[in-house]
Amino acid sequence: MKILMVLTSHSELGNTGKKTGFWLEEFAAPYYVFKDAGAEVVLASPAGGQPPLDPKSDLADFQTELTHRFKADPAAQKALASTVKLDTVNQEDFDTVFYPGGHGPLWDLAESQRSISLIESFERAGKPIGFVCHAPGVLRHVKAASGEPLVKGRRVTGFTNGEEAGVELTDVVPFLIEDLFIAQGADYQKGPDWAPFVIEDGKLITGQNPASSEGVAKALLAMVQ
Repeated sequence: MKILMVLTSHSELGNTGKKTGFWLEEFAAPYYVFKDAGAEVVLASPAGGQPPLDPKSDLADFQTELTHRFKADPAAQKALASTVKLDTVNQEDFDTVFYPGGHGPLWDLAESQRSISLIESFERAGKPIGFVCHAPGVLRHVKAASGEPLVKGRRVTGFTNGEEAGVELTDVVPFLIEDLFIAQGADYQKGPDWAPFVIEDGKLITGQNPASSEGVAKALLAMVQ
């Protein structure tokens, strides 16, 4: 079992002068769900090397048992520091792909033709694909075989407008995931803000927020084991 995890390389939080990147819990929890199941995990990002960590996700309030495990795991830290370039990976080599969130993906992965093509390749091959929190936003330009948006008519979730307002970034992000999916004709669903909420529609699995990351990973794993 071989799993691809795709992380952002984008570190600038719009024009705020602040930093963003990937959210630590959304990487750590799925990473260990996969590793503990015996999977081989390959980490990739557009630029390769060390992806930028959203500094807020490193604050004490957002630490979990699995983020602490990551910080005590030199092998995992080394793997994260040496992600391969996204344009070097191929769908044929993997059983599934998972995208952690953080705000970074809204800027780079959502607009990356390589990422778009990769997701479409996994989808066409009938392999499960998973996204959590802001990562569902990378589906913005992904198309189904029909040429329609991949999410059209499908049950999906992602970071809510209420959650974005809660972190005071509604006017900073390039687009709001909830609004985007509704505009694309998706059956957008959500649970309470900040509570775990995972939606499975065929082999498309989406999670609403950081608390949903472990659930998305476990759902993906169940489809490939």
